[in-house]
Amino acid sequence: MSRIGKLPIAIPAGVTVTVSPENVVTVKGPKGELCQAVDPLISVNVEGNVCHVTRPNDEKEARAKHGLYRALIHNMVVGCSEGYKKTLELVGVGYRVELAQPQVLNFSLGYTHPIYLGLPKEVKVDTKSERNQNPLVMLESADKQLLGQICAKIRSFRRPEPYKGKGVKFQGEIVRRKAGKSAGK
Repeated sequence: MSRIGKLPIAIPAGVTVTVSPENVVTVKGPKGELCQAVDPLISVNVEGNVCHVTRPNDEKEARAKHGLYRALIHNMVVGCSEGYKKTLELVGVGYRVELAQPQVLNFSLGYTHPIYLGLPKEVKVDTKSERNQNPLVMLESADKQLLGQICAKIRSFRRPEPYKGKGVKFQGEIVRRKAGKSAGK
């Protein structure tokens, strides 16, 4: 039995989980509404304020999807009730970020041109630039997958490098540093 898949999903107050006959799970809550199509091998049952994900047999495909869909549904429930937050930090001289328009970020990351990134309406964004502090980008969404994808996209503009530690990194992330070239003796 899947250790993750057999765990029940607790549904907090204010969140509703519905399963359609086409096996589409819809979660509605104060932070938003999310939908996920579930494979026909996996069955989802909602009983009161608990949701159970079960599989019919122990075949390899059913075992693999059991834990996957339980985790996806759990992430949807947490996202619709509490939401997910990520904070990115721009480390480097002259690295800046600002909101050019609502839902459009303007990055200045040491290239000859600015980088504009449009964000979907499901993601709330805020920037923070203080004197003698690294600029911050705060992202918030109910969809964990979408939030992670956007963070990966922003991070890909300038990955943290190991020699000076410059780049776009998550707040609190520790970049392993390398020693540079040793001077001739």
